[in-house]
Amino acid sequence: MLKLCSCSVTDQIQASVQCRFPGSPSPFAFRRRSPVSVSCSPLSRLKLTPVQAVLSSQQKEVAEVVKSGSGSLADLLRLGSLAEDGLSYNEKYIVRCYEVGINKTATIETLANLLQEVGSNHAQSLGFSTDGFATTPTMRKMHLIWVTARMHIEIYKYPAWSDVVEIETWCQSEGRIGTRRDWILKDAATGELIGRATGKWVMMNQDTRRLQKVSDDVREEHLIFCPREPRLAFPEKNNRSLKKIIKLEDPAQYSRLRLTPRRADLDMNHHVNYVTYIGWVLESMPQEIIDTHELQSITLDYRRECLQDDVVDSLTSLEPIDGTETVSEHNGTNGSTAAREDADCPKFLHLLRVSCDGQEINRGRTEWRKKPAR
Repeated sequence: MLKLCSCSVTDQIQASVQCRFPGSPSPFAFRRRSPVSVSCSPLSRLKLTPVQAVLSSQQKEVAEVVKSGSGSLADLLRLGSLAEDGLSYNEKYIVRCYEVGINKTATIETLANLLQEVGSNHAQSLGFSTDGFATTPTMRKMHLIWVTARMHIEIYKYPAWSDVVEIETWCQSEGRIGTRRDWILKDAATGELIGRATGKWVMMNQDTRRLQKVSDDVREEHLIFCPREPRLAFPEKNNRSLKKIIKLEDPAQYSRLRLTPRRADLDMNHHVNYVTYIGWVLESMPQEIIDTHELQSITLDYRRECLQDDVVDSLTSLEPIDGTETVSEHNGTNGSTAAREDADCPKFLHLLRVSCDGQEINRGRTEWRKKPAR
């Protein structure tokens, strides 16, 4: 049998469904149409179904782009693009089965990874480094990298397996010491807002591991791609992304001790990636909350980078209710209305520290809501 290409038609159809090209029709739009004849072999003219014909055309388009050098294969396959003004970037992602957790929805780590991915793709689309997280030419020359200082993520509805998430992102200056990136997450099928996020980054010398102020040269390279007027994912006054996180004092109510980084937790900056900290924070959450609630928001302040040889303790306690000193037990409401509401939507404080000397690595705050009926 004469093969159309090195991969099977089934593989091609699956690839088309996963990586539809901008402007290409859905494979299912071709039902009930007659087969068309496409010449794709020097030996004969083969009868192809419309789906096969589209795939053959797309293969030729891919080959021409790669051959001409006008773009990479990754650029062609990504479902992302810059806005018309060039100041924000939008991309769609399919939630994979291995990105779904016990709730049958995407995990918070999955969504945090997608935020990181779309931010990095945005940087690449602007011509920034492909071997670092959005490093500019001056930064690479001076061995400077961006490191996360703070992340705040709010999820209003978790997408499920095979849902398509549309994420818009943009960056802007954050004073003299760093940069800020914001995100909006939507359900691509309905346009429904399902989440928002914002993060701050500071510069570090990759050799000395010391923080460094953003120089004018880096600022000039960076600012031309930022909105002229501040644009915030959380424009509301007193929004939760601004809430200060108080340090959790030991002894904590819940703990998970001696967590160790895996090799896979290290990123291209040679330290533990910021998404890993989210998983570590959740490791010390009480199981009864995990069973009955889902994470509504998480805020993390990064105090110290974590390296491969570090051993980490994860500590968690209920956040004190306003006007009270502490909450000793999760069920101890003492008849207070505020306490009863807090039991339905509990808030927790978190601390990640180095096991051997107690150095603070990260402090966090989470808010939870009752799981929706499914």
